[in-house]
Amino acid sequence: MGEVRSTGRLALTLGSLGLAAGTLLIILSRQWLPAAPSPPPAQDAQRAAPRMPFRDARPPQPARRIAEHLIAPPPLDAAGIERLERRPPLGELGLASPPKTPMPQVWRETLLYRPIATSSATFQAMGRTVAISGAIDIDPGRICQFGDASWPCGQRARAAFNAWLRGRALKCVLPPDAERFAVAASCKLGNQDVGAWLVSNGWAMASPPGIYGKAESVARNAEMGIFGPPQ
Repeated sequence: MGEVRSTGRLALTLGSLGLAAGTLLIILSRQWLPAAPSPPPAQDAQRAAPRMPFRDARPPQPARRIAEHLIAPPPLDAAGIERLERRPPLGELGLASPPKTPMPQVWRETLLYRPIATSSATFQAMGRTVAISGAIDIDPGRICQFGDASWPCGQRARAAFNAWLRGRALKCVLPPDAERFAVAASCKLGNQDVGAWLVSNGWAMASPPGIYGKAESVARNAEMGIFGPPQ
């Protein structure tokens, strides 16, 4: 009986030693054997796969109409349309002002010697024909009425212009090729504006958009020139 127990203990001891020796061999084998290379990272994991276009193979369906009586516009009868007149502007600020004609830079002041009046606001000098800008001349054949009297105011207006000029040189702003055609220009005799003198003395009338409107009113009220008695 004692021998059996001794034999069992010996077997148990040997089994424990064998297990310890196996465990030691496994630990030492990890140091002796080379490490297995790690697998390279997959490129698909680093780069997202491109999306493939999706094509719907189903046949197209017409859009469904919803609440057409509320959304669709009502039918329009062209015969019932009435065109109204343009609404007048609320004030003068709403009106577009006429464009101003720019003065060309090539125009310059030119002295015209020995001018001769052809009408009450037009003259010729040095082969050029010039009309006074802003003034409306009186036709030489015009007949004016003052009360019961009639008199040739057109001829008298031209004579008054010639008498005032007396052959003195006029300084006018003209283009360089004005000798080819008649041109309207502003002129001065010394420091006197020619248009202002003619209109204020009643020997010419002011053009509607011109600057001599007040001068014409003064001449009319004072009955000067063509607005007065025969001269």
